[in-house]
Formats: sequence, structure tokens, C-alpha cells
Amino acid sequence: MNPFDRPPLEERIAARQRERGPMRRGRYFEHGPAKMLFFFGLAVVVISHAVALSMYFVDPGP
Repeated sequence: MNPFDRPPLEERIAARQRERGPMRRGRYFEHGPAKMLFFFGLAVVVISHAVALSMYFVDPGP
């Protein structure tokens, strides 16, 4: 298949969105791996901040 025979990117995105339909109320992550990646990133940020703050307040110093 020749890549130049395909419709433009905007038309392909619009067709894919029409196939999915509207999002249901209360659904923020329709893609499962995106949800897991978001929560993993959030956990990394929270844990790294907790470690940095504990090092700042617990470190006895010289």
C-alpha cells in the first residue's frame, strides 16, 4: 500500500473519534495503560518528594 493513498491525518483522527462515540460521564481515562502510567508517575513524584523532605528534616548534619 502506498502511503500517499491514505486520507489526511485529520480525517483519520476524526473518523476514529466518530467510531468511539462520546465519553461516558465519570470516565477520564479511556485507555487502561494511560491510567496506569498516570498513577505510576504520580506515585513516583509523591515518593520522591517524601524522601527529599525526610532527608531535609531528619538529616542531623555535621
